[in-house]
Amino acid sequence: MESDNTTIDYKAQDKTHKKSLSILLTTDEIDGRPIYIAGNFNNWNTQDSNYILKQIGENTYCYEFNLDFTYPEPLLYKFTKGDWSAVEIGEHEEITPNRSTYLKSGVQREYVPKWRRNWLPFKPNFLPQVVLLSDEFEIPQLKTTRKVWALLPHDYDDSEERYPVMYLQDAQNLFNENALYGNWEIDKKLAVMAEYQIGKIIIIAIEHADDDRIKEYSVGKTVLGKGQGKKYIKFLTETLKPYVDENFRTKPDRKNTGIGGSSMGGLISIFSGLKRPEIFGKLMIFSPSLWVVPKLKIDVEVENAEDTKIYLYAGGEESEQMVEQVQKFRERVINSQFVKDKMKINLSINKLGTHNETYWSDEFPKAIEWLFFSTKD
Repeated sequence: MESDNTTIDYKAQDKTHKKSLSILLTTDEIDGRPIYIAGNFNNWNTQDSNYILKQIGENTYCYEFNLDFTYPEPLLYKFTKGDWSAVEIGEHEEITPNRSTYLKSGVQREYVPKWRRNWLPFKPNFLPQVVLLSDEFEIPQLKTTRKVWALLPHDYDDSEERYPVMYLQDAQNLFNENALYGNWEIDKKLAVMAEYQIGKIIIIAIEHADDDRIKEYSVGKTVLGKGQGKKYIKFLTETLKPYVDENFRTKPDRKNTGIGGSSMGGLISIFSGLKRPEIFGKLMIFSPSLWVVPKLKIDVEVENAEDTKIYLYAGGEESEQMVEQVQKFRERVINSQFVKDKMKINLSINKLGTHNETYWSDEFPKAIEWLFFSTKD
């Protein structure tokens, strides 16, 4: 009997030894979205499908690390609902410190009183520096001028760091509080991202051409007439980008250079990425006006496009064709000879999304994080 008891105790001890760490989370706010754990074990990736908590009660969730998981010393982490726009916050909506533990087995109990909503509130001291490059920045290719801004990280002057750059269209609607249809509030979104020590990036915002916007953002023959997009792309690549790289501390290579926009601004960003993939390695395409060029060709002028990343977004309430057109575009890109094994595409669909700045604003930080700062696909 004694021998049998010894054997049973040994097996129990062995079983206990092999147990991994379980994180048990309770929260008062339930809205149906999955909860993720992000930390120093996955480069703080908030969209990592390998780290989704399992709901085990009405307001209780659990995550159990794999038996072969390598624990950092200590394990640092936070809880999110898929991105930093919905990260945990304190009872008084304050940013909370990173959670930590040295446990490698057993149960770690945690509690989240509230979650951040739509990237707000923000702290003014983290707002980016907004620099007007010129009231009349020359566009020799189109024989005109335009307002162009640079949004620099809030601590740009206190550092020697170099930054990736995103060129965005339709500057009138990006951070202007008086914009007719609202704005993306990218300054406020960048402030919240900076507070969490992610998203340090330079944004170059170029005003659109008002009455000539459609013409300027179209390339070749379209259903709206002949566009001047090729000249506009030459302005971006041959005039504006060299100026920005010369006057700011940028990372000028294609892996750290992006272009983006919404609607027609999304369309010209597609053209720019396809025409000049050796310059633009990141594309942020929101609700693109693909109907303007129903026979858009997926071809490029060079083959150097490894590691290109495209963030595609569409809203289900924009039009009858928007989601379908974006999905078809994604499939055509994936199946094209040019793209094979070279591009990564993240398709985001908001079934309730309409064609306006509010939804593009919500999508902006998610796109920036995935394009420039996520190591996961």
